[in-house]
Amino acid sequence: MSYFRELPDIEYQSPFADSNSSQNYVRAKNLFRRVKLRDDLQNVFTLFNKYQIPEGARPDIVAEAVYGRADYDWVVLMTAGIVNVRDEWPLSNRDLYRYAENIYGTQLNDVHHYETTEVKDSNGRLILPAGKVVDSNFTIPKPDDYTATLNPVIGISNYEYETTKNEEKRSVYLLRSDYLQQYLNDMRTIMYYEKSSQYVDKKLIRTENTRVTMP
Repeated sequence: MSYFRELPDIEYQSPFADSNSSQNYVRAKNLFRRVKLRDDLQNVFTLFNKYQIPEGARPDIVAEAVYGRADYDWVVLMTAGIVNVRDEWPLSNRDLYRYAENIYGTQLNDVHHYETTEVKDSNGRLILPAGKVVDSNFTIPKPDDYTATLNPVIGISNYEYETTKNEEKRSVYLLRSDYLQQYLNDMRTIMYYEKSSQYVDKKLIRTENTRVTMP
């Protein structure tokens, strides 16, 4: 993931026992320095294209397809608003089955909850939409015959429930490729350090040397 190349550096006092000078520093990436897409931009649909993540595709595969470079996988994740890849990225069908089996075991096909089925009257007018979570004994008056009732309910298994949740993760909004370079430029500018007592250059700061400054 090339994201880490974009992070600025920080030098901190060497913690190693074999350090033979108070001027020894260790240089590392500043993992606490990060950016995120502005919340108000998430609603500017001209900046994004809706994208359906294919079965089994990893972030790097999506980045290759959308931006022409697999190492822009971090752009895919960041612009899609994904923080925890493990929980927010869709699993492959095989991994999903293993995940669900690990959670539910022998109860994989047991009913998780009940949902409504679609009901229309004789004129094709929608009386009840499908997919509403209800109790198993939910009923409504039968269209065109209010002396009778319907129980328009279907049981959703544990596996079907997990499958539906996983499928919902496939639909994301990704930054349009023609805005990619501007996005990269802006992000790199934000990553630069401003001048301070720790400033070395725009890509490096150095922490205080306590062996020199502390009594």
